[in-house]
Amino acid sequence: MEQRGIDALVVTTGSDLPYLIGYKAMENERITALVMSAEGDPILIVPALEEPRVASGIETRAWEETEDPIGIIAGVIGVPAPRVAIGNQTWATFLLGLQERLPTTRFESAEPLMSELRMVKDTDEVAALRAAGAGVDGVVGRLASTKFSGQTERQLSRRIDEMTIDSGHERVGFAIVASGPNGASPHHEPTDRLIEAGDAVVVDFGGWMAGYASDSTRMFIVGEPPDGFIEAYAVLEAAQRSAVDAVKPGVTAESIDAAARDVISDAGYGDLFIHRTGHGIGLDTHERPYIVPGNTIPLVPGMTFSIEPGIYSPGQWGMRIEDIVAVTDEGVERLNTSDRGLYVVD
Repeated sequence: MEQRGIDALVVTTGSDLPYLIGYKAMENERITALVMSAEGDPILIVPALEEPRVASGIETRAWEETEDPIGIIAGVIGVPAPRVAIGNQTWATFLLGLQERLPTTRFESAEPLMSELRMVKDTDEVAALRAAGAGVDGVVGRLASTKFSGQTERQLSRRIDEMTIDSGHERVGFAIVASGPNGASPHHEPTDRLIEAGDAVVVDFGGWMAGYASDSTRMFIVGEPPDGFIEAYAVLEAAQRSAVDAVKPGVTAESIDAAARDVISDAGYGDLFIHRTGHGIGLDTHERPYIVPGNTIPLVPGMTFSIEPGIYSPGQWGMRIEDIVAVTDEGVERLNTSDRGLYVVD
């Protein structure tokens, strides 16, 4: 904060708060805010009814239902405070209230400051991501012996949710099941479409274990694959492998995207790869660094992100392979180790 000229930091809901003090606030109309100055001690302003949940060991100021929490926060920030960085997930109504009470203060996003801290994981964080990855890898193993045909996408998605919890995850984030032509939509919402013979099925799912996220995508085929699918999948496997192999300290995020994208483009599928190659992961499923053209940030040990190229043929099928990787001193570690080949299921 001193280096950036920030006088105070205000963090409310979202993952920045548990990252800093280990406490996750409830997201509702009762504001919880951690206020930190560049010089003083932090203080957590919290609704009185939620104070028993706080076990962070820092000073708290509980506010009662009849009090004005925005006024309390503004008082803690103090005047003058020319520059205040505020967490990205702070509700607009709270920010507007602070702007009204501190009209001479310049409010700016805390994201550049917080992402710089959170983007590089320590060994405990990488270990937590590795454990979460192992959990979803186990789910993939169970899915390989699951009967897909005769189930709807929504039914299979619910089963994956249950398997994810059984793997040790405390929360489920999502379970995309996209069968047949629905697979061409990367973020398809499961429907009542009945999975049938000949369908390619994209299964992309994850959740949280010990606070850290998992995210993995594997491909399943019900019986015989559609025409042209096997050839395209071989290209996708090569692209994903190329991107993983390119990971090492000092190379740029965009170079990892290019390592995957070039393989797909050279094979004639470039127009069918319609999203970035990956996203950072940690306390949030999507965070920095983003593996996308134009991102020239150099990779450093401790960065963790997905590598998930895809090929999507509208009206026919889609395919994606996703692993979480960690940058190491020597290069790269895959945090997902389940087989990346096609799983043929009934």
